[in-house]
Amino acid sequence: MSETVPTAAARRANGRIFLDKQSPAAYRALVGTADAVRATAAEAGLDRILVELVNLRVSQLNGCASCLDVHTRAALRAGETTRRLGVLAAWRDTELFTARERAALGLAEATTHPADALAQERAYAEAGEVLTDDELSAVIWVAITINAFNRVSILSKHPVREAPAR
Repeated sequence: MSETVPTAAARRANGRIFLDKQSPAAYRALVGTADAVRATAAEAGLDRILVELVNLRVSQLNGCASCLDVHTRAALRAGETTRRLGVLAAWRDTELFTARERAALGLAEATTHPADALAQERAYAEAGEVLTDDELSAVIWVAITINAFNRVSILSKHPVREAPAR
């Protein structure tokens, strides 16, 4: 196995490399996983808004600014409201989310913090009362995948750039 040397394009001023640029084959494999998970979610009947809510909640928990930016824009394009996005971090304290969304958000949080076994069991049981097995699997895969992308972006220190003028 040959050692990879960081390229100038992959290295930022702060000394971090962009993992996606440094190891493009690994990143393409992660993108391929995301594509398969997106298809799995659609086949399970999860709408785009629910998927984006999971992506956003996991990214909030992980503190991934880059993924929050990307998935906020995706959620808005899918028809999500700014009101619901504004209270997503406190979803348990509002009536704005459906039972399915609440089940998915709880399961996504449990997937992101698997060390809390009691919370994980509770979230899984609650989700199992509302979601089908296919939906359960899809939500967990969405959460696993966005967790991986969060790690890539956080460790690469991907910037959130100003959106281009339209």
